[in-house]
Amino acid sequence: MRSIIIAAALALSAMTAQAAEPIEGNWKTASGATAQIAPCGGAFCVTLKSGKFNGKQIGKMSGSGDSYKGEITDPETDKTYAGSGSVSGNSLKMKGCVMAVLCKSQTWTRL
Repeated sequence: MRSIIIAAALALSAMTAQAAEPIEGNWKTASGATAQIAPCGGAFCVTLKSGKFNGKQIGKMSGSGDSYKGEITDPETDKTYAGSGSVSGNSLKMKGCVMAVLCKSQTWTRL
């Protein structure tokens, strides 16, 4: 009985680890630009790779699995907000907030 419980726990943890989607990669933003999310230091940097602000780093996030937190900058206004991101399949929901009350969200698509 004990070995069955251990086997079930191992199988469940393997499925959980497999279900976590990485944030790394190239994403199409709401404006149509391409953003690359890649490791930098102990976090993940968000850098625009196309469009009007090509080459500009617009964020830095920490986390793992499908949940990330950090800062995100609106390249149009150059204002930085507390940010978060959550990955679900090929979608990344990015959220930026001022004082944790006034928030804007965008959904990006994995390229």
